[in-house]
This record gives sequence, C-alpha cells and structure tokens, in this order.
Amino acid sequence: MSTKIHKNWLIISAIVIAFFAPAFALGSVESTSGLARWGLDILSWPVDGAQTYSDPTTRFLSALTGGFLFGWGMMIFFLRQWVFDAKPEGVRKAVLWGTLCWFILDSGGSYASGHVSNVFFNVIVLLAIVGPMWVPARK
Repeated sequence: MSTKIHKNWLIISAIVIAFFAPAFALGSVESTSGLARWGLDILSWPVDGAQTYSDPTTRFLSALTGGFLFGWGMMIFFLRQWVFDAKPEGVRKAVLWGTLCWFILDSGGSYASGHVSNVFFNVIVLLAIVGPMWVPARK
C-alpha cells in the first residue's frame, strides 16, 4: 500500500460521508423530508413506512445530522489537501480512529434502540470510508 493510494482514498472517504448530508439536511423541512424518511426507513429495515418526519424534533435532529456529516466529510477532504503530504500516517490514523469511534457509538446506539439492521449498514459504510487505510503505507 502506498501513500498515493491512501491520499486518493481520502477523496472516496469524504464523498461516502458527505453523500448522506444533503438528504438529512433536506429532512429539516417536512415538505423536503422524503429522501431522509426513505433513507431512515431503509436503515431501520424492513422498509415499512414506519419512519416519519412529522415531529419537529426529528427534523431538527436531521438538520444537525446533515451538518455534522457534511462537516466530517469536508474535514477529511481538507486533511487530504492541506495536511496529508506533511503527515500521511497521522492523517491515516485520525481518519481510521475517528471512523471507528463513529462506528462503535452509532452501532451501539442503533443496537440499543432496536435498529440492529443499521449495524450491518454501518459495516458497509465503515469499509467504504476506511478502505485500504486499515494498513499503514509502505515507506
């Protein structure tokens, strides 16, 4: 594994994370919450239409989630652009450990709230974000 592969993978990581942000941000308004509601329905399998965005608290949380996801994705992109060349191993570890922290907390909360299916989706997202960065680059 080379640092070039890691640096290029950081773009994929940023896109995977930020990809979900617009849907959740749109969920902050009931009339534009369809995509967020559908996504939440998939993540809380089976798809049964039980997820609603009628509660203002849900829409507020959706806005926060969209903002955090967009910021996290952009942070990874900016680490790639401005820090990676100086400290590739530090950036790799930061992305790896930050993603693992997200995975543990999100998956634990999903399990505790009765949405075990989201843990399986989280595994897929975890693998897509981290990709080849599990392994340090060769010198």
